[in-house]
This record gives sequence, structure tokens and C-alpha cells, in this order.
Amino acid sequence: MKALIAGTGLGGLTTALRLASRGYRVTMVEKFHQPGGRLNQLKKEGYTFDMGPSFFSMSYEFKEFIDDCGIEMPFEFHELDPLYAVNFLKGNRTFIVHKNLDRLAAEFESVEPDFRNKVERYLSSAGKLFHDTEGKVIRRNFNSIFDFLATLATVPMKHLPKIFRNFMQELDRHFDSDEVKQIFSLTAFFLGATPYDTPAVYTLLSYTELQHDGYYNVKGGMYRIVEGLVRELDRAGVDIHLNTEITGVEAAGDSVSACIDQNGKRWEADFVVINGDAAVFRGNVLRRPRYSPEKLDRMKWTLAPLTIYLGIDTKVPGLHHHNYFLGDNFREYASKIFRNEISLDRPYYYVNTISRLNPESAPPGCESIFILCPVPDLRYKPDWSNAEQLAGSIVSDLSDRIGFDLSSHIVTRKVLTPVDWGKSFNLHRGSGLSLAHDLNQIGAFRPSNVDEKLRNLFYVGSSTVPGTGLPMAVISSKLVTERILKRYGLVPA
Repeated sequence: MKALIAGTGLGGLTTALRLASRGYRVTMVEKFHQPGGRLNQLKKEGYTFDMGPSFFSMSYEFKEFIDDCGIEMPFEFHELDPLYAVNFLKGNRTFIVHKNLDRLAAEFESVEPDFRNKVERYLSSAGKLFHDTEGKVIRRNFNSIFDFLATLATVPMKHLPKIFRNFMQELDRHFDSDEVKQIFSLTAFFLGATPYDTPAVYTLLSYTELQHDGYYNVKGGMYRIVEGLVRELDRAGVDIHLNTEITGVEAAGDSVSACIDQNGKRWEADFVVINGDAAVFRGNVLRRPRYSPEKLDRMKWTLAPLTIYLGIDTKVPGLHHHNYFLGDNFREYASKIFRNEISLDRPYYYVNTISRLNPESAPPGCESIFILCPVPDLRYKPDWSNAEQLAGSIVSDLSDRIGFDLSSHIVTRKVLTPVDWGKSFNLHRGSGLSLAHDLNQIGAFRPSNVDEKLRNLFYVGSSTVPGTGLPMAVISSKLVTERILKRYGLVPA
């Protein structure tokens, strides 16, 4: 039985290997010039950059995946501790976030009295929520909204108040200092949102961050994940065709008979898995009225990425491996950034010094630096003609904050705007992490991973279940594989 997978993001790659390990013949097509989707790589003048994700969590999902496929782990990774540094504009003060709670308590003792007891209560609450929902909600397919709501009804009632509070309101219940609350709320930004519009249920991410499994760095850079999976797919006989975008579908009755690429070539298969955005594909390719551009615009999307890649000719002091740089107007900034209602001259941003843990990403004695600034999507800021100017402002601000003039040491610089990201990976209005995770866009309220009309069309990735993030993509591949196996069964040996 033959499968066609359109898109080679992490969800597509892991789905392909799960299916190939069960005897399915798999072919993959990819719009971009190299596999990986947003988990990609940029090389420029001797410097290597991870384009998007720079660390991952829930390592056990990758272990479940390789056990499921019967392979060895195709990349090396190690746990991070400390996790990251957070710099505040006021006083130019930096806090180091440790997974070790004793060291973390020492870090915050001057701003949050009795921090150790407070954080233990906070993490206990978040941990109970995580373990009460992970298996029931995150790792499950739902056949209907009723099925999803019935499952939610089995979650202990003590967690119900978190549905009606936002992330910051939950933090307000546990901590007093702005610094602690803002630092812990950064996990909401990992979802492409802000703590004022992210439900408090996502405080469970604090538990996964600080107590449960932590964060991990990949030896040699995040793209080693993709390279390792591609090697395994090659061994399994899976062909990957690059520079190939599916732009149309031929249907016979209630089934896809062929997909059509941008050159008019037909790609036939017994079933198809779309690793592009599940909502966008339904709208732009299948022309479903429910997912028209106007209705897509009314959905809630994550912030867009403005990314800067710097090759520096020397080592840079004052930077850790992962860094956040925050201003002094957190609430105002978070409430206005989505709709482009605040100046981007002094934005909040994240910096990954890639070469700090992966020295091979830069020439000897040099640094590869990746900067991500979450910005309004193209609905609210369609014109990015000032991107280079904004990038210059960010580099200047970073230089001031670390006391080192970066601009005089730049060998190479590349700036990617929401327009660039949108065109490269078919991201709706340049949204970086696809559909947001408010309460009407989670579980069965997200676009399903099985098509509502075409019985042999499936979806995997961030805009379907369970949601955004690298471990979620791996879980998504497990869920869609379950759908496929239920319909088609195992391939005879």
C-alpha cells in the first residue's frame, strides 16, 4: 500500500518512518529546497544557523518514536541546566533560570521572599494538571467534539478554575515579583502567544520545564534531527522529492485519486498525509468555505517571526546559550504586540548563541547567533520594508545590553521577515507556530487529523492535534498513524 506525504516537517518525517517501519511504501514531496519544514538550517559564509527551533522538551516522546519504529536514536542530545538567561532592561539585570530549584531559589532570593516554598506549590499544582491531562487529552484522537468534551469531564474538577484564568492570573496567585512572573510566563511565548491570552492550563509547561523532563540541546545543532531522520528514511526506501508543492487534489467520490504539484505532475497513492498547515490546506487547496481566507483570518493565530542570523568574527561576552531580553513595559507590550499597536523600535526578543554549545557552527574563535523577535502577523503588519532597520535596532539594543559592539564584528547577516517565512512554508499571514491554543482551538476544536470529506486524506503537524512544538509534532505523527492503521491495517509481510 502506497502513502504520499506532502511536507517534510518533523510531523511528516516521523509519520513517514512510522509507516515505512510497518511495511507501507512511502513517498514524500516538499515545497522547500531541503527537508525539515521550520526545523531547518541556514548556511552562510562559513556559519551555520538553526533557522527555527533551538531546543526541545519531552524527550521521552522521541524515545517512544524510535522504539515504535525499531531504530536507534538518530541524533545525540543532552539536557540543559541552566536552561536560559533573562535580561531585564531596568537595571540591566540578568537572571539565570536553573532546573535545580535550590540554585533557582538563590537566583530569586532578592526579589521573591520564600521563593522555594512558593515555586514548589506552583509546580505541584502544574504537575498534577499535567499528569491528569497528558494521557487523556494530549495523546488521544477524538472522533467528535462530544467525545472531546466527555473526556474533559473526566479530568478532576480541581483543575477547572484554570480554564477560566489566563496564564498571568495563575502566576499572580503564586508569586509577587514582576521578575519571577514575567520569567515563568515566557513559556506562553513558546506557544507563540502572550501570558494574557494563554489559558492558565498551560502553566503545566512550567512543570515540564523545571521539574518533569526539562529542555534539551542537540549535539551539532537542531538540524541533526532532520538529517538523522532522513538517513533512516533513506534506509527504509522512502523517496523525498524537493521543490515540489502540492497545489491541487483530484478526487473520485469520497477519496483522493491523485495530488497535483505546481508543474501539473500527478502523484498517485492509496492515501495522502498533509504535513502542511491543516487549516490552510483545506482553505487554499481544497477550497473549503469553512476555511476561506476571510474565515482563516478570523481564527486566532500565533505571533509571526522576525529572525536575524549573525556571523560574528570573535567570541561574544555576556551571552549564554539561550537568552531572553525583556523591556520595562511587559504588560503594555504583551497586550499590544499582536495587533501592531506598539513600536517595534525596542522589542522583546530571544537570542540563541548557537556556537556556545555547538562550536562547529562557526569558524574557530567566532560565533553564530540567532535572534528571534515575535512580531505581528501580516494581517496587522503587511509591510516589512523596514525589516533591515528593525533588525539594526535589535542588534544595537543587544549590543548595549551586553556591553559589546556587535555591529563592528558582523561577517554575515541575514534577516527573514514574516513574508519570507510565509512564502517558504505556507504559513498563514506569516504566523510562526500556526493556530493558537486558546480554548476554542484545542483538542477536537482544532482542525481534525482526518479529512471530513475525503476518507483517504489525513493531516499531521502543528495546526491539527495535539498542537504546536517539536514533541507535539512527534505525538501528532503517532495519532495520525493510529488513524491510518485503524483504516488500512498492517501491511502483509
